[in-house]
Amino acid sequence: MPKDKTEKTTKEKNLIPLKAKDVMITEVAILDENVYVKKAAEIMVQIDMGAIIVAAEGKTKGILTERDIIKRIVAEGKDANKIKVKNIMSSPLITINPKTTLKEAAHIMFEKKIKNLPVSHKNRLIGLVNLHDICKSQPQVLRQLRKVIEPPKNLQKVLRNYII
Repeated sequence: MPKDKTEKTTKEKNLIPLKAKDVMITEVAILDENVYVKKAAEIMVQIDMGAIIVAAEGKTKGILTERDIIKRIVAEGKDANKIKVKNIMSSPLITINPKTTLKEAAHIMFEKKIKNLPVSHKNRLIGLVNLHDICKSQPQVLRQLRKVIEPPKNLQKVLRNYII
């Protein structure tokens, strides 16, 4: 443990500050906001992704996650064949740039209680970083961050699976 808050441990000094561009996936699914939730869920299963970016007229508007479907369709007993993605997506879309450090990205996730951050460059979507990516690539970043900010309950399960 450092003697004061300004002194860094050897592990912290040797930490390579990975950026969003280093761990993001670049094959991001995008679908129109007028697609029905059932079709969106089928696409998510087909491409094995837990989140899809939602767009309208070529502009990103939000993100649809598995959790959105569970909370806003399944748990409420709604018909996924009758509700459009735009009615349940998470919006506005919170994005980061490719040079954002993973520590900064994780901090945003903790503050906003989200697990996915789209990465954009010059107003163009270029990738997606999720909490699992950060946990796998630099768990020590999250250990440090947990000392400063309490992770929201919806992120704690992911953190427990990766961080001892």
